[in-house]
Amino acid sequence: MVMASQLSQALNGLSDRAKEAKEFLVQLRNMVQQIQENSVEFEACLVAQCDALIDALNRRKAQLLARVNKEHEHKLKVVRDQISHCTVKLRQTTGLMEYCLEVIKENDPSGFLQISDALIRRVHLTEDQWGKGTLTPRMTTDFDLSLDNSPLLQSIHQLDFVQMKASPPVPATPILQLEECCTHNSSATLSWKQPPLSTVPAEGYILELDDGSGGQFREVYVGKETMCTVDGLHFNSTYNARIKAFNKTGVSQYSKTLVLQTSEAAWFAFDPGSAHSDIIFSNDNLTVTCSSYDDRVVLGKTGFSKGVHYWELTVDRYDNHPDPAFGVARIDVMKDVMLGKDDKAWAMYVDNNRSWFMHHNSHTNRTEGGITKEATVGVLLDLNRKTLTFFINDEQQGPIAFENMEGLLFPAVSLNRNVQVTLHTGLPVPDFYSSRASIA
Repeated sequence: MVMASQLSQALNGLSDRAKEAKEFLVQLRNMVQQIQENSVEFEACLVAQCDALIDALNRRKAQLLARVNKEHEHKLKVVRDQISHCTVKLRQTTGLMEYCLEVIKENDPSGFLQISDALIRRVHLTEDQWGKGTLTPRMTTDFDLSLDNSPLLQSIHQLDFVQMKASPPVPATPILQLEECCTHNSSATLSWKQPPLSTVPAEGYILELDDGSGGQFREVYVGKETMCTVDGLHFNSTYNARIKAFNKTGVSQYSKTLVLQTSEAAWFAFDPGSAHSDIIFSNDNLTVTCSSYDDRVVLGKTGFSKGVHYWELTVDRYDNHPDPAFGVARIDVMKDVMLGKDDKAWAMYVDNNRSWFMHHNSHTNRTEGGITKEATVGVLLDLNRKTLTFFINDEQQGPIAFENMEGLLFPAVSLNRNVQVTLHTGLPVPDFYSSRASIA
């Protein structure tokens, strides 16, 4: 009997184990079902993530193609502008040659002697103008771009699974949206976002730029917005930008650094929004005239507060010897009087014989030599040296016109219905001025 009791107790224990085993088998079978379901869900998520990478690559391809097209348009614009500029110079040279040939034909030796020295100087000067790099293309036909795909290929090979970890207490590193980031003249616009799978909200962002010369970074924006435009950068400079997010817990890591290149020279047109209503615009706002016999003012769209800037205006029409004025002005300059009449403008006004400098209605430095149809007037604003200098047909007109130039200054012209001018921008600083400035 004792043995039977012991066997019965042992069977009871074994029965409990068998019952637990049956329950465990049910659990394992349920796990098989869960694994199958989770596998389908995980595969779908993996496919979606890879498809998102392919979509991002296609978007990047479209952005790169857009950059190639932009480079194409830029090269065409530079070459076409040089064609226009060279055509004007060639027309002036041809006119001088034809005039000299007519003079040579004259049978008046005394009259010829009176003007021969001046004509010889003018011919030599015109020849010298063609030797200052005028016949050298400002743009190459090659597209100096090469797609660097090695980092992406390396990243694709390194694409792998990682052990999931808990979300960090600080925000994830924001991503600079390259397709939204751009530069225009001396401004940079940057856009960013949080990573798509980020679960930690950001309370704000800190955008930093260096000084354009590889120096230290500085904060240029702190706030909740995800886009910012930074004005007042230097032309022809390379800036590095980075962004980080913050919340009450702390600050994220910096984003990858984005390199931004500002324009080599300022490209701009006349501004219809700030001009007098009598100003008439054409040629994509590069050519202006006026419907009134009174002087009216028009400004350029881009203002300058730093750097050295040079632009030219060709005289397309010049009837009855008017006296247009060329120079710079503040945005609130008077628009219904000659440029330079008030204290908001610094100008040179010129007729067919001579010119004067004018600021706050004060006329100074009368200089012989005027303009005619097809003449070229150059304006050089050197904010490094705080000077304003004028040129007519590549010759400096008088001394340095104004000094102590500072603040935000816009290219400006005043003219009436007897004058039409065309603006040429994106021009490098003339070689002879650069050499003179380096010596000084």
